[in-house]
Amino acid sequence: MLTKNQINEREQLEMLTIEQLVPQEHLVRKLDAAIDFSFIYPLVEDLYSTIGRPCIDPVVLIKMTFIQYTFGIRSMRQTIKEIETNVAYRWFLGFHTGVPHFSTFGKNYVRRFADTDLFEQIFYKVLNEVANRGLLSPDHVFIDSTHVKASANKRKFKKNVVRKETIERVFADAKEKHGLRWTTLRRLKKMSMQAMLTFAALHLKKLASWTWKTPIMA
Repeated sequence: MLTKNQINEREQLEMLTIEQLVPQEHLVRKLDAAIDFSFIYPLVEDLYSTIGRPCIDPVVLIKMTFIQYTFGIRSMRQTIKEIETNVAYRWFLGFHTGVPHFSTFGKNYVRRFADTDLFEQIFYKVLNEVANRGLLSPDHVFIDSTHVKASANKRKFKKNVVRKETIERVFADAKEKHGLRWTTLRRLKKMSMQAMLTFAALHLKKLASWTWKTPIMA
């Protein structure tokens, strides 16, 4: 039977929380359960003043970058647009109404994070978490490179290319799903930040998927 919605519910007032709107199996829930992001506070404590007006929570700033690199969003400007309309992203950040301006992270990077090893520490924290869960094996080391066998005969040069399928899949995943194919950033320091956050997001995503246990409803 054909049914037409006769009631416009767009302006209907209901008592709901963001918690009720995010599916239990959504990736952001898995990310949030995989690691305690409060480890960031001690890393940035010396970068903030003890006086002045309250700042944007540094954990929120870093979580914003994890949203960007986990879901392969091209820029922080676009990330903020996605956060404004995506309830799951808001749940992950703990926001109900207001969302920071897209330049907030950039200003904090320039004024606080640029000359620190914050992003390297975040990457190693995620990597250590993976290792502590018994999900990291040191038996194999992969390097993204091209191996060329030497030839003593200058008149006959034979080039043999050897590729490791595993590392190729990792880099392909980083390019297609985590935004490593392109960059709008300049200078080595910012490129290093992008690489560290991209692979931190990649490892955290795998950690979250492998360790997630579906909550049992009461």
